[in-house]
Amino acid sequence: MEKIKEPSIAGTFYPDDAISLINLIESFKQESRNYYDYSTRAVIVPHAGLVFSGRLSYEGINQLDKNIENIFIIAPAHRISFEGIALTSYDKWKTPLGDIEVNQDINKELEAEFGALYRDDTISPEHSLEIEVPVIQSVFDKVKIVPILIGGHVRPHDISKIISKYYTDNKNGFVISSDLSHFLDENKAKELDQTTAQMIETGNIRNFQYEMACGAIGITGLVEFANQNQFTMIRIDMANSGDVNGDKSRVVGYGAWFLYEGDKNEFIKIYHSDFVIGLCKTVIKSVFDKKPLTILYPQVFDELGACFVTLEQNGQLRGCIGSLIAHRPLVNDLAENAKNAAFNDTRFRPVNADDANHLKVNVSLLSNPRQITFSGEEDLLEKITPYLDGIIIRDGNRQSTFLPSVWEQIPDKQEFLKALKQKAGFSADYFSPTFEAYRYETIYIKEDDLESEAEI
Repeated sequence: MEKIKEPSIAGTFYPDDAISLINLIESFKQESRNYYDYSTRAVIVPHAGLVFSGRLSYEGINQLDKNIENIFIIAPAHRISFEGIALTSYDKWKTPLGDIEVNQDINKELEAEFGALYRDDTISPEHSLEIEVPVIQSVFDKVKIVPILIGGHVRPHDISKIISKYYTDNKNGFVISSDLSHFLDENKAKELDQTTAQMIETGNIRNFQYEMACGAIGITGLVEFANQNQFTMIRIDMANSGDVNGDKSRVVGYGAWFLYEGDKNEFIKIYHSDFVIGLCKTVIKSVFDKKPLTILYPQVFDELGACFVTLEQNGQLRGCIGSLIAHRPLVNDLAENAKNAAFNDTRFRPVNADDANHLKVNVSLLSNPRQITFSGEEDLLEKITPYLDGIIIRDGNRQSTFLPSVWEQIPDKQEFLKALKQKAGFSADYFSPTFEAYRYETIYIKEDDLESEAEI
């Protein structure tokens, strides 16, 4: 006889009747902006009451590949303290939307290989697992779930190992259930949540603290898996409870991200090149329109990013300004560098209104610079890869850079380095014991390569 788990939080965390629940989730669909045309197999979503965080939960879970057959829900324990990884022995879980099957075959593997234990006493009352189920049911017609509850002494590496084993089968997907900061005033919460977001998005989780997110182990486990495979976490959106109830004095933070199988800048080029070029052109023209500028954009552009904006007119360089280090949201970096390239590049007169209508825009999105270790100039030259590396040189207060595109004009490594030194104000044969060099890569977005300009 099948064991069916009755809902534990229906009527508190979400409506206990099907019509109200369907209507609530339908409101999330109406509010969803659907910026991302990409199907993922792993997401981070919040687990508060649906009225507070349901939109982000829906937008994350709706990002999952619809061909997935099994969804692992990985969540932290709140109700009962225990150690290890807990599984459910129930064959199905019930919600007002019907029953959803638990994949007990996978549960047996988790028990045998990872030492997971069946702990219905801890799982049954836990909201962080159950809250995701109605949303999953609203998105997937037929899917099985694998609820995994994280207790004490579980490490991020334990979770990344589970994800690594089952990610090899494209029928499996993963929902990491976690809220962010808890019960800070809104300003402090936003500051802490932005720090958390940057760690998730850059993969730099070395200093990730438990107070940043109740599901810290699940989050860092997924990010560790992403780092191992050179994948990236892409931001869907962020919010907090004060956005719903108006109480800004004690808020809970929420965030949603999805796993992209590649680099963030590559993702932006593939899916948002039109927006990048359109934003730069719109910002430049807005200087002459003198109208308030409101721009809606995918939240990936709220992630820190560095870019160079290059302007051409009649096939000739008309301005080029950029940032070497990601120090502000990419949307701001694009806008500011576009304006500066048009109006503040001292090599050229500022563009006028007529010029603005005839500019071609090209954008380079930069990776984080990495220092090159070398024993001398010849060793440095050996370690530089033409056409791939952008190079920064620095000594004292002087520095300069060439984007990788400069290799097309100066293909010889030695001449490239000489020109770079001269650009920094050094002699061509200059070298010193304090000389530093850094490399970075760029993703290049050319207006001529686009079929149409972005609509903003």
